[in-house]
Amino acid sequence: MEELEASRVGHFFRSVTERFPAAPDTASIVVTHLVDGRPIFLSAAARATDLRAILPKPRSVQADVLTPAEKVATCDPLSRADFSDPGFVLEYLENRAPGRNLVIADVGGYFAPALGRIAKEYSGRIVAVVEDTENGHQRYAALDDQPVPVFSVARSPLKVAEDYLVGHSVIFSVEALIRGHGDIMSCRRACVIGFGKIGSSAASLLRAKGLPVVVFDADPVKRTQALSMGYQVAGMLAEATAGAGIVIGATGNVSLSAADFSRLANGAYVASVTSSDDEMDLDSVADLYRRTRVAPHVTRYDTTGHYFYLLADGNAVNFVHGASAGSFIYLVQAEILADIGLAAKGSYASGMHEADPQTRMFIADSWLTTFTQEHPHAHHR
Repeated sequence: MEELEASRVGHFFRSVTERFPAAPDTASIVVTHLVDGRPIFLSAAARATDLRAILPKPRSVQADVLTPAEKVATCDPLSRADFSDPGFVLEYLENRAPGRNLVIADVGGYFAPALGRIAKEYSGRIVAVVEDTENGHQRYAALDDQPVPVFSVARSPLKVAEDYLVGHSVIFSVEALIRGHGDIMSCRRACVIGFGKIGSSAASLLRAKGLPVVVFDADPVKRTQALSMGYQVAGMLAEATAGAGIVIGATGNVSLSAADFSRLANGAYVASVTSSDDEMDLDSVADLYRRTRVAPHVTRYDTTGHYFYLLADGNAVNFVHGASAGSFIYLVQAEILADIGLAAKGSYASGMHEADPQTRMFIADSWLTTFTQEHPHAHHR
């Protein structure tokens, strides 16, 4: 990132943390993707709180970003299996932040399985969890009860722009990798599994490129929305993937299992918008298919009479090319920082929460002032 741009981002985050300061004794642990620009967000979190540890999302760690992140705080390994074990998580927190008032900034619900136990047994106090993603939102909302306040950014209006642009970056990367394999997307039927904000954005761009698109979503409401937008809609996943040359998983909740892989059309390209741990049950086919790297980030899976291509090893395909959503990503990161500050006040009841409209309006106004010329004197009115 250019120095001038980094300075603008830092200034923007500072305006948010000054408006929504955390209590002085607040500690934090942050789950995050380590991609370009993320150390600026982490530095802001470290200024606002005592940042005890960074947990980089597996398979979304850029080597040139890890080093500056480690200068901000300790970076620890993160895995879904380890953090699904409440005993492991409790020991981890006691090691990193014993006896502290702690806010956890999560991305994907990693702390959800352990939340009930750590809320009771941790030597400090879990002040709140701040969750970034729809997948994580669903994991926390599915708990019988939330023992602490859980602030969700997943459904914030400020996230709409990011999700829309992520959908476009997914299709950019899918097309680039297919072309890198000496192939093209044209004349292929596309299947999008999951018609949420990212899935619907990806579907719209595929259609704009002239591909016929079929949509499957387990939620009948989403299927009616897709139908109203003119997409072909399938009532069963097997119907949706039948004959599809491009299959994109955008559910965050295991869109493809062993049986689903076996039904893919020969030569289909398969991609995910999130981690393979969340989107695809690849372990179930590990012993059934041979795997051969046939081009950068393109792996051929083949068995007798059947083959398909997996892009980016089943991980978020757009991270191959940086997953850029431009400066719009800072809106979401700013709301996370604001939620940390709000939650640290300790005045919220257990359960699911969102930032109030006034908080989001301040963030949006500050972002417009910093990154556009829409109203450069907005804060002097």
